[in-house]
Amino acid sequence: MEHFDHIFARACARHGGEAALRRLIATPLLSAGELAAIPDDRWLSSFTMSLFQSGFVWKVIRDKWPNFERAFFGFDPHKMLLLDEQHLERLNQDPSIVRHGKKIAAVPVNAQMVLELGQPHGGFGAFVASWPSTEVVGLWQQIRQHGKLLGGNIAPYALRRLGVDTFLFTGDVSAYLQHHGVVDAALGSRKGMSQAQAAFNTWREQSGLSLSEISKTIAFSIG
Repeated sequence: MEHFDHIFARACARHGGEAALRRLIATPLLSAGELAAIPDDRWLSSFTMSLFQSGFVWKVIRDKWPNFERAFFGFDPHKMLLLDEQHLERLNQDPSIVRHGKKIAAVPVNAQMVLELGQPHGGFGAFVASWPSTEVVGLWQQIRQHGKLLGGNIAPYALRRLGVDTFLFTGDVSAYLQHHGVVDAALGSRKGMSQAQAAFNTWREQSGLSLSEISKTIAFSIG
């Protein structure tokens, strides 16, 4: 496996030197205490935003997001569990949001996920904060298994948005991992994710950078 120093040097050469690259890869991350303090509704809001952005124009979702917050009562998970079929149908007819039946129906399911996973820890934020970053793919899997339509990069994007340190399988990162033989299984499989996690753990030891910074550096090293 390529030493991270080589990846970093290549990214620097492509993007104007080390200082410029460090500005590009800088990622705001929160401490465990700060993550634990994030209320459940913000986690559900972030998961829902990532879900609706998937396969859609991100800017449209961002521009409409105040309407989503209103339509879904601020994404209070307890309120989401009370949504009945009639209310879901009204949401499907609401022109102020993006009308997508399957994604709208996933919100109450994901609200239940947030509450169930967070309950033993005193909140979903505390659940996330307690998860070791050396096994962040396991966190993705828990969210995907207990939630609905949260596979692929949907959960990782939602987590990073709120300050969780995580890498992403973007197009460039995926291409690098596969082309350089870092993984020999599909990145959506347990084996592929485990292989990627092991590589990122090694690169973090070599560089002292966060998983997010390493992920961005890899992307900039080829893109």
